[in-house]
Amino acid sequence: MNEASGQQKSQLDATSTFAAPDGLTDQQVAEYLTLHPEFFVEHPAILEKIQIPHAQKGSVSLVERQSEQLRQKVRLLNTKLSQLISIAKQNEAIYRIYADLNLRVLKCNDISSVQYVLEDIMQEQLNLSSVALKPYKGAFALPEIQRKLFAEKRFKNNDFFFGRLSEHEKKLLFNDQQAESVALLRLGNNGELGILAIGSNDPGHFNPDMDTLLITQLQQFLSILLPKLLDY
Repeated sequence: MNEASGQQKSQLDATSTFAAPDGLTDQQVAEYLTLHPEFFVEHPAILEKIQIPHAQKGSVSLVERQSEQLRQKVRLLNTKLSQLISIAKQNEAIYRIYADLNLRVLKCNDISSVQYVLEDIMQEQLNLSSVALKPYKGAFALPEIQRKLFAEKRFKNNDFFFGRLSEHEKKLLFNDQQAESVALLRLGNNGELGILAIGSNDPGHFNPDMDTLLITQLQQFLSILLPKLLDY
């Protein structure tokens, strides 16, 4: 190998495959460059001759185009990161509210106090429209026929229901309070203690795909407390 042949490895001359692409298609060139991303690193002189039309900026070099794409990706990633941080902060705030709710519920001595605490936190701090505790015993007990209605229609295979109710069902649980979407929780190991009903003005707030971690904890706290208050 002489000196001239060594120089041919770093430059494309008239004998290079790409200098005379007889029968070579755009697709083949694109595939080759995709498989050999180091091509322009090995042949930097080519970059000085390549320009790519750009609607806003006229013509830019390939390096400038790649840099702009990278900047766009960084901006997109920063936006997504900011969104994730915001969601994490919201989740932390909601978690703290539920933690306070659970502690306050355990300190209640009667059903009326439980209802007050639920309304205070759910409506004032979580901005939900309505909440109703419907035990199966005591002065505020849900009638047997209504218990069967919800058990057969809303709790067939689960202790939760998230979604929308009929106007009749909303009337039974919330009276005249608004509830465009609801979360229903059966209380007790076998749903024998009652129902907690929570309503929102937003038709899409409660939906079957929502996370149930915090609301399950509330269900468990109420299931521990209610037997003491209802003399089970």
